[in-house]
Amino acid sequence: MSKLDDLITELCPDGVEYRELEEVIDYEQPTKYLVQSTTYNDDFCIPVLTAGATFILGYTNEKENIYLATKENPVIIFDDFTTSFHWVDFNFKVKSSAIKLLTVKNREKESSLLRYVYFTMKCVFFEPSQHARHWIQQYSKFKIPLPPLPIQEEIVRILDSFTELEAELEAELKLRKKQYEYYRNKLLSFKVKTS
Repeated sequence: MSKLDDLITELCPDGVEYRELEEVIDYEQPTKYLVQSTTYNDDFCIPVLTAGATFILGYTNEKENIYLATKENPVIIFDDFTTSFHWVDFNFKVKSSAIKLLTVKNREKESSLLRYVYFTMKCVFFEPSQHARHWIQQYSKFKIPLPPLPIQEEIVRILDSFTELEAELEAELKLRKKQYEYYRNKLLSFKVKTS
């Protein structure tokens, strides 16, 4: 049996409680963290984020109203229209008021880990069918399993280690593709025969 199996057997032999996201997650409107200027420059140090695929739109030199996120005090940015989201553990500003800033309720009680909630949100399969704000009316109503904290911690530890391995494999694959292309081009380059 794995450590996780042991914890489940010990701490929740009768099953796991399911709770709505809104019961464990607080949200904040990002109004005060909105970037004022869209003149971005890679020489600036504060990233401007979007919850979409682009994630980092650019960098700003604005010094006021920066969201202060850290590894110890992270946040999930959630796009209210598309429901895409990202884990953020560094200081930032945002581009759009459509973003919700998600944190764990009752942080001092540590009733749930934000990283655990982040991973469970990845298992919510919801395709928005209309252009509307989804957090309050729909997404926050989804139920997630909420086991005791030691089980959440072990699940996060396991998933984070796989995430790290996946990143290493992707980097290795990228290098191998470059190596392949180099040798393919070198091996298939022939001098033209002149008569």
